[in-house]
Amino acid sequence: MTQLLLPLWSNGGEEFPHALFEQVRDELVREFGGLTAYTRTPASGLWQKKDGHTVQDEIIVYEVMVKDLDEDWWRSYRKKLEQRFGQDELVIRAQEARLL
Repeated sequence: MTQLLLPLWSNGGEEFPHALFEQVRDELVREFGGLTAYTRTPASGLWQKKDGHTVQDEIIVYEVMVKDLDEDWWRSYRKKLEQRFGQDELVIRAQEARLL
C-alpha cells in the first residue's frame, strides 16, 4: 500500500484548486487502476522547523494498493508533485499490507 500526503494549502496560504487534486487522482487511477481518497475531513499535521518555529498543515491522503512497489517510479512521481504543489518535500510512504 502506498500513501500520498497532499497539502490543501500552498506555502503562501492559498488553497490549491480542486483540479490539481483531480489531476493526481486521474493519474493514479490510470497507472494503478484505482485509489482510495481520504478527503472529507483533512488531517492536520504539525512539525517543528530547525529554527524552533512550529508549522501546521492540512492534508488529504490518497492511498493506492500496489502488488509490486516500483520505488523509482514513486520517487520520480514525488518530484513531479513537489514541483506541481510548490513544496520542498512531499511525503509518499509505502507499507506492506496483507489481505485477510
